[in-house]
Amino acid sequence: MGRVRLEAITWERLGDLLADRLLDLNPEDGSPWPRIAFDGAPAARPGDLADRVAEALRIRGRPSRLVDTQGFLRPASVRLEYGRHDVEAYYDGWFDIGALWREVFGPLEPGADGRILPDLWDPATDRATRSPYVQLPPGGFLLLHGPLLLRHWFPFDLTVHVLLSPPALRRRTPEADRWTLPAFERYDRETDPAVTADVLVRADDPRHPAWNG
Repeated sequence: MGRVRLEAITWERLGDLLADRLLDLNPEDGSPWPRIAFDGAPAARPGDLADRVAEALRIRGRPSRLVDTQGFLRPASVRLEYGRHDVEAYYDGWFDIGALWREVFGPLEPGADGRILPDLWDPATDRATRSPYVQLPPGGFLLLHGPLLLRHWFPFDLTVHVLLSPPALRRRTPEADRWTLPAFERYDRETDPAVTADVLVRADDPRHPAWNG
């Protein structure tokens, strides 16, 4: 972490500043829908920050759509084919990346219609959600949140990584889920999200985040 200088900030202020930054964001590929990643381990709660930004955008009169990658988990028969605690399966096979490309990113390409599927699979019932497609109007933001997002070459226009140090990640991950920690160690080695993300937020102390501005 010596490579990045971080400044203390409040979550409320962070949501406001990120929303203001998004207002000036123009996708390089000409899409009318900016696509934003909120990346982080479940214990880092990147979805909470995405929620704050969505609310800040609403106040500023700009529509957005939150999408949680938990809604694109593969069926349990596929996720758990090699056992409930297989780290390689979690890293490479738990999330339906093809469906995210097809149902979320494809409709937001230049010239597409902006009709995205907000979720596909309910992990609680292990059944299809059957959710209807939703229309994201031109100028609306996709706010996708979840773990391991920056390794799939998704066409994000801005990436935010919510970082926990290894001790904080272990401390804040429920014991039943600590078998996933080697996957995040691998992600750090191979992708280095703390450096590759456009915006870095450190949340070791959930009451006092810091960011790289």
